[in-house]
Amino acid sequence: MFEQIKLNYAYNEFEPVLDALTMETHYSKHHATYTKTFNELAQKAGLENKTAEEIFKNLDSVSDTALRNGLRNNGGGYFNHNLYFSVLAPEAKCKKQPEGKLSEKINSAFGSFEEFKEKISSLALTQFGSGWAWLSVTPSGELVLSQSANQDNPISLKTGNTPIFCIDVWEHAYYLQYKNLRASYVKELFRIVDWKKVEELYEKAAK
Repeated sequence: MFEQIKLNYAYNEFEPVLDALTMETHYSKHHATYTKTFNELAQKAGLENKTAEEIFKNLDSVSDTALRNGLRNNGGGYFNHNLYFSVLAPEAKCKKQPEGKLSEKINSAFGSFEEFKEKISSLALTQFGSGWAWLSVTPSGELVLSQSANQDNPISLKTGNTPIFCIDVWEHAYYLQYKNLRASYVKELFRIVDWKKVEELYEKAAK
């Protein structure tokens, strides 16, 4: 059974970057619905014993178009949000920027940490409509940036890359607080990214 990530923070701990209502609505309504529906569809497809990653990689084997699309969309909603919520931490508790191997890789791939932030922010801001911006690790251990529409991710798009950080630019991620000011949300979000967690995901993906 697929489960939402258990939050180790309260909804109001991200204020003023993200208010409690935004966090509660995002997690307990949107993410919860994606997770519930993904479980139902996976069971219907006989895939309940597979991981989300395995389901994404084998979506073509699901012959029913509606079921395949439902698994892709709701599975993405489940998986993407689990990553999103896992790399956030209250501002007073989060590691402000990466160190060690991840820092070296970011500097090598993008020039500097600030340039990385500018580039991934640009992808988040130029994603038309709902979607995501991603930092991923390639099979050879390099870092790449990408964007995706709706609930697609680098795995469901079969890039072979492993996502380790993401920016959610669906309106439900920010609209209650920031209204149409997506750029303000993206800029402020970096205040609550826990780079210690991203480092851990990098180490795991790069092995």
